[in-house]
Amino acid sequence: MNIKIFYDNVNFRLKESIKIRKLLEKVIKSENKSTDDLVFIFTNDEKIREINKEFIKHNWFTDVIAFDYCENKNIRGEIYISVDTVKLNARNYKVSLKSEILRVMIHGILHLCGYEDETKRKKLIMKDKEDLWIKKYYTK
Repeated sequence: MNIKIFYDNVNFRLKESIKIRKLLEKVIKSENKSTDDLVFIFTNDEKIREINKEFIKHNWFTDVIAFDYCENKNIRGEIYISVDTVKLNARNYKVSLKSEILRVMIHGILHLCGYEDETKRKKLIMKDKEDLWIKKYYTK
């Protein structure tokens, strides 16, 4: 598996990381792609805002930012996740932190697989895929 997980200034640690990595591999394979070098970095709101300002020119917090270094069908990239924002979203959507973490990890991968979410229709497509994979995670 070429999926790596790092932590930057957060007390959070991903539980069941082997099971989650296997699920993420399945998500990638279902899109007819393969994992090359995929890195998840769990960080905080301040770091995400810095990244957002520097690279995307947005001055606000977000839950996930994906940097795409893919080549052909090889998924390669960095996915930054703000644990602070994910915790807030989990409370707001009344879901577990684990489910919301899974959602943003899958969301980041879907972006690297070519999905976009700038319209309502595209957001719905991504959300349906996220829901499908989260359900598969919990039913096994």
